[in-house]
Amino acid sequence: MTNQPFMVLVLALVAGLFCGTPALADTLDEVKQRGELSWGTDLEGGAPYVIADVNDPGKATGFETEIGMAIAKALGVKGKVVHNAWDGLVPALERKSFDMVFNGLEITPDRSQRILFSRPYYVYSEQIVVKKGSTGLDTVHALKGKKVGTLAATVAERLMQQEGDVDIKLYPSNVQPYEDLLLGRLDAVLLDLPIAIYYGKREGLAFAGKPFAQGVYAMGFRKEDTRFKAAIDQALGDLIASGEVKRILEKYQLYNDDQARLSKSFDSKELAAPTGTFWDQLRSSVPLFAKGTAMTITVSFLGMALAIVLGVSLATLRVYGSKPLAWLAAAYVEVFRGTPLLVQLFLIYYGLPNVGIQLDAFVAAVVGLGLNYAAYEAENYRAGLLAVPRGQIEAAMALGMTRAQMAREVVFPQAFRIVIPPVTNDFIALFKDSSVVSVITLVELTKAYGMMASATYNYIGFGLVAAAIYFAISYPTSLFARWIEMKLKVPH
Repeated sequence: MTNQPFMVLVLALVAGLFCGTPALADTLDEVKQRGELSWGTDLEGGAPYVIADVNDPGKATGFETEIGMAIAKALGVKGKVVHNAWDGLVPALERKSFDMVFNGLEITPDRSQRILFSRPYYVYSEQIVVKKGSTGLDTVHALKGKKVGTLAATVAERLMQQEGDVDIKLYPSNVQPYEDLLLGRLDAVLLDLPIAIYYGKREGLAFAGKPFAQGVYAMGFRKEDTRFKAAIDQALGDLIASGEVKRILEKYQLYNDDQARLSKSFDSKELAAPTGTFWDQLRSSVPLFAKGTAMTITVSFLGMALAIVLGVSLATLRVYGSKPLAWLAAAYVEVFRGTPLLVQLFLIYYGLPNVGIQLDAFVAAVVGLGLNYAAYEAENYRAGLLAVPRGQIEAAMALGMTRAQMAREVVFPQAFRIVIPPVTNDFIALFKDSSVVSVITLVELTKAYGMMASATYNYIGFGLVAAAIYFAISYPTSLFARWIEMKLKVPH
């Protein structure tokens, strides 16, 4: 009896050797085991692909959502939409954040190197949209020298890059480029036909030329998920054969003669895949990174200059102004510190045109950064002003100085020395926060990194390049600030 536990252990080990361990379940088994099929999509991308249901904001709708739910039903499981930024869908798939990608994913050579594609579920083409009355912009070649809006990491963007000399403006969602086109900030918009049908057929806009550059949308899978892909292909093929996919597309006014080709083999338009080593790609990206770096430096310095001027004014009003002015200055500080910079930029760039104020993207970026950081600078300067000993102020007043002379000759010079460290920290923070301005179409350093990383899927290599550039600029700024501190240091 005393050897019984030992014998049990031996028998377990022998059973393990001869029977082996259970094989790890693949994605198809995992989906069926948990009773749920999940797919990655950008819920902020817009209709007609996927969009929040106006009657139930917590629920997604759109033609891809309906097809996905039909596939899940065919597999005998529930469907689940997982939000992810569009240009990061493939990396998120590889991290196993969801089972597959399902969001207007075009089949391209570079993506085919990373993931598997399902059979196509939609035949798309590209469509140019212009303001009514505009002429001569009906081909990609005609867009040279023009400001053209599109989405990042799309076939439309790559077509214009291959054409060259097109001033490409990249947007985070479908609706914004058409808004800017109406406002006159763009000469044209080039996006997939489904997007153009939904957003481009509105008052003041018109299609330019016929649709061109056909391709197909397909779902994306991890390279090892061949069995899972086969099951999805079978379910999708059954839905196409039964007419369910056609019914869904007709509901969204997306069905056309091209969709009849879904049941046949289809070769999408070939685009050049990234070639060469990382160093070759890095050399070719130098102009893009140089432009992005210059934009980051310019926006940061101008934004900080505005923040300093406005911050000093706000601090002066809070310390020396009348009660109503001090209250207004305090309200400004709390409002701008208490709301996100991203929201402020959206309000300045996209909101102000509704009240007749239209700013260029560059101006909006500088104004947005300046107004936001002015709130932080105001608190730095107020702390510096209040840190000056009261006795020195009284002595200055006793000498017959006016309040203006006292502030200029006694208070501000001392306060300036006190606030150098926090102001330097704020500038470095603003320098990095300038990456947010990419949401209003400016191509700064982080956006340049995102463009190259999404084109090559080398997030580590180009990420290190971008980080090195940021450090190369911010670290000397810190050293310069320390040098100024030492120069202005009062000897004991």
